[in-house]
Amino acid sequence: MQKPRTLGELKKSAYRSVSIKEEMRGNLLRKLAAGETVFPGIIGFDDTAIPQIVNAILSKHNFILLGLRGQAKSRILRSLASLLDETIPIIAGCEINDDPLKPLCRACHQRLEELGDATPIDYLQPEQRYIEKLATPDVTIADIIGDLDPIKAARGGHTLASELTIHYGLLPRANRGIFAINELPDLAGKIQVGLFNIMQEGDVQIKGYPVRLPLDIALVFTANPEDYTARGKIITPLKDRIGSEIRTHYPATLEHGLAITSQEAWTDRDGERPLVIPQFIREIIEAIAFEARTDKRVDKRSGVSQRMPITCLENTVSSAEYRALKNREAKIVPRPSDIYAALPSLTGKLELEYEGELRGADTVAREVIRQAMAKIFKRHFDNVPLHSVVQWFELGGTLKYSPQAPSEELFQQFRKIQGLLEKTQSLGLRAKDDPTLLASGAEFILEGLHALKRISRNEELGYHTEHRTPEKPAEEPTPLGPRRRPLN
Repeated sequence: MQKPRTLGELKKSAYRSVSIKEEMRGNLLRKLAAGETVFPGIIGFDDTAIPQIVNAILSKHNFILLGLRGQAKSRILRSLASLLDETIPIIAGCEINDDPLKPLCRACHQRLEELGDATPIDYLQPEQRYIEKLATPDVTIADIIGDLDPIKAARGGHTLASELTIHYGLLPRANRGIFAINELPDLAGKIQVGLFNIMQEGDVQIKGYPVRLPLDIALVFTANPEDYTARGKIITPLKDRIGSEIRTHYPATLEHGLAITSQEAWTDRDGERPLVIPQFIREIIEAIAFEARTDKRVDKRSGVSQRMPITCLENTVSSAEYRALKNREAKIVPRPSDIYAALPSLTGKLELEYEGELRGADTVAREVIRQAMAKIFKRHFDNVPLHSVVQWFELGGTLKYSPQAPSEELFQQFRKIQGLLEKTQSLGLRAKDDPTLLASGAEFILEGLHALKRISRNEELGYHTEHRTPEKPAEEPTPLGPRRRPLN
């Protein structure tokens, strides 16, 4: 069916004006009734933030998302556009998206007086109705609300007292849509004051000009709680006008983290060689973020962004891709050593405490990787006997190879270690699998044993065991305590 193209045609149609918050509420209710996913692609918030966001929208509240960096706050706000109608009519050419049946600006009133029902109608898509602004200290009232434009006055022959000389800011231009401000505490206090009227009374005033614009806007914000003291704060009267305050968080389980990283990481490489990422590699990378978030050397107030495992996985795959191209291998399979090669994707995302600064980001990142290796190793091998592998090293065996060594070469070296390749079955691998997969699994076993300090590894000897002198027998206890040796 053809859409109305003039005001007269629109009046004859079944179109009815509704507010933006009523529109979002109605579409959300329809989604809930149909059992649809409200926010596709948002993982891990089903029982926490999402029900609270749903309640805020159903209550027609302006709301704010509070959370540390990398907790999908901006992504959630952008997904609000999915709750908007497919299209809405506006007066063609209007700067503030006027409703044809309820125009606000002086220019649209003049056009209606001149053209009447012949006034042309245009349409907005949902993505055009979502306006986002990153708050920075240099943002001005003119940027957000608007200002008087002397050039517009001169060209149109208007006085500065005319409403036609107004240059509208982002807020009026978001009329009949969603206006999002990221990092709200970074907005100067006097700019936050400028939001009072639109949030409470639903209108704005521009440069003291006596015009009331009852804008129809859904206001949403994000903020990092630590920014309240680090760079600025949300002034109390503004917080009081925000309907709902919703806390976000990092993934609560490893499975949620794995799902997010798999969804966001760029792993679909366009090369000729197929890419196979073993599940244990994904688990190790995800565990790095979980371990870093609890490490006492990492600043908890800053947090560890979910971008860390995403970029680490991408870098790990790239390291394996480089090795496969260099060695002309048919398949790209990441190994645990590729995770260490991805250190540059980790160090920049760790804000360290004083103790961590003393050790250095590189050292802390390596130790966190080792902790993650140990955690995932226990997950797969907690009840698997590996005495034969450890014994091979205790009897004097050493294994040294380059991280860029071909998988076939590693496979042949791993075959010399009694029982090593067979133990990869605990990772879901089989003896008939590709040597590149088996080599990756076998390297993980060695790295896991190293992480648990059952074998050692260094640049000079590779994997080995330290030769220790036999320990002295424990002293026999006596009723009065340990028996003391006589003095010479």
